[in-house]
Parts: sequence; C-alpha cells; structure tokens
Amino acid sequence: MKAISTNLPEVMIIEPKVFGDERGFFFESFNAKKFAELTSVDVEFVQDNHSLSAKNILRGLHYQIKQAQGKLVRVVTGEVFDVAVDIRKSSPRFGQWTGVVLSAENQRQLWIPPGFAHGFVVLSDKAEFLYKTTDYWAPEYERSLQWNDPAIGIEWPIQGDPVMSAKDQQGKLLADAEVFE
Repeated sequence: MKAISTNLPEVMIIEPKVFGDERGFFFESFNAKKFAELTSVDVEFVQDNHSLSAKNILRGLHYQIKQAQGKLVRVVTGEVFDVAVDIRKSSPRFGQWTGVVLSAENQRQLWIPPGFAHGFVVLSDKAEFLYKTTDYWAPEYERSLQWNDPAIGIEWPIQGDPVMSAKDQQGKLLADAEVFE
C-alpha cells in the first residue's frame, strides 16, 4: 500500500498492493496500522456506505458542517471522477479542488479528510461506489456546494449537464455557503 500526494496535501490517493494471478486478485482495502503510517492520520471509521449510479450521475458536492466526516472512497464496479474541495476558511488552499479517476480497474482509493466537500460523477455505464466515514450521517448538518461554481472551477470530464438529485441541484455557491473556520 502506498500514499500518493495530490495538489491538496491533506487529500491523498491510496494505492493498495494487489496480488493477482489467473484466479483473480486479492488486496487489503483497509488496514488501520498501514493507513496511519502512510497518512499520519489515525482514523476510526464508524459507517460504510455503498451506492450504485448510472453514467453522468453527479453526486455532491457534500459535507457536514457539524459531525464532519472524513471519507475513504473507492469504486468496485466502473469508473468515476472523484473530487474534493477545501472549504476551510483558514486554509491557504480554501476553495481549491483536486480530482482523481477512481475505477475498479485501477483500484485506487481517495482519502478526503473532514473540512472538505466531496462529490463524484460517473464516467462508465454504471459505477458502484464504496466509502467509509469517520462520523455518522447527520442530515440536519448536511450541506452541498454547487457542482459548477465558477469560483471553484472544477473541470468535470463530462459534456453537458450531469444528472443530479433535486437536493444537489440546490447546492450553494462557495461564497454563500456555510464553511469551516
């Protein structure tokens, strides 16, 4: 297992060591000791989530303003473009984003710490997305940023508008959003 830096130092790509042969493959998708060694982050995950989405579905950009969640995310079927946005006002990278292709083929994971908004768009016909969280889902604290906020400028690898939930369509501009200090 190794960690790969992104342009947002706290957000890291986690690449597992995959053992494969003609029978298939095996890898550890999470090991607390190795994760702490690689990231210098000691986490306790309390919830696992699994979603299935079709091509061009965009979920996000989500965060919880209280009970902030760190997320370790990965794709087990298909391919997504996964995004994290720094929404900590005190950060020198406030409003900056990073994006990574996660797929069943590359088996990469992305660590998104608390203080970041998170979202993804499906690039394949369908994608199954798994994520571990460091705190429980708290709908009363859930917030959403606008996926196409020009102040953030995410370069989504899609043509046209994505398909989104009614809730995600109501995402706020970063300038109007409740963010972390």
